[in-house]
Amino acid sequence: MRKIFFYMTLMLAGTQIQAQKDFQGMAVYESKTQAPKFEMRGNRDITPEMQKSMEERMKKMLEKTFILNFDKSASIYKEEEKLEAPGQQQGGFRVMFGSLTGGGGTFYKDVKLKSYTVDKEFMGKEFLVVDSLPKLDWKLEQETKQIGGYNCYKATAVKQASKTDFRNFRPKNNDDKKDEAKKTSGDTKTNFADNFEIPKEIVVTAWYTPEIPVNQGPENYWGLPGLILEINDGTTTILCSKVVLNAKDKVEIKPSKKGKVISQKEYDETVIKKMEEFREMNRGRAGGPPPMGR
Repeated sequence: MRKIFFYMTLMLAGTQIQAQKDFQGMAVYESKTQAPKFEMRGNRDITPEMQKSMEERMKKMLEKTFILNFDKSASIYKEEEKLEAPGQQQGGFRVMFGSLTGGGGTFYKDVKLKSYTVDKEFMGKEFLVVDSLPKLDWKLEQETKQIGGYNCYKATAVKQASKTDFRNFRPKNNDDKKDEAKKTSGDTKTNFADNFEIPKEIVVTAWYTPEIPVNQGPENYWGLPGLILEINDGTTTILCSKVVLNAKDKVEIKPSKKGKVISQKEYDETVIKKMEEFREMNRGRAGGPPPMGR
């Protein structure tokens, strides 16, 4: 009798270990970013209707759907491909803009090794960014709310704003613009990017659920005692709209291997250099943003 009980205990323990090993989930996230307002002063060819149309197109480009596939230790986060109308948002600018707004490529996180790998395409070149996961000093709050039937808890953190993420651009206030105008009073050339700045730090608010006890979340967010179902950084909101746990069809969770391997710092330096070159090249060209497509 003791032997039977012993073997049953071993079988139960083995089943639980295997269940944890095979555990996998999928979460769908909707990402929306407030589109910055463009000032088209100095360009008489841009009508109010054209400006409104450009802002609407920018708004649509900043609305994305992502899929997060995860297990106990790793995850892949990728933008859901959408079928676009012919002639809309084609060419290199769309790819470049996508990589600068959180899209493009596959974002792989390994929370055990505290590392991430993401493949990026920028200016016709493929990069494989491999680096350590940023560790945020999360402050756990008592405030709760429900998201999709899951009980979620609030957490906040302050993080350094990325200079290569267009979503971090904030409009300059009027005083800053006046100071800038004084500095460049002798130069009539302008550029739409001169109306924006990137803050050094941004406040992030997360909502996580302990009911799904994985150390995962969208993009490079992690480090909370439960799956992150919502993230807000002031201009961008990423909200989970669907969760599926232990589906029959498993997804292979592994990092991409295509592209030149570089660190996040090296990638950022490459992007910033090209953005500065692009900015100087377009300075004075009607003061407007780059074309939105062909």
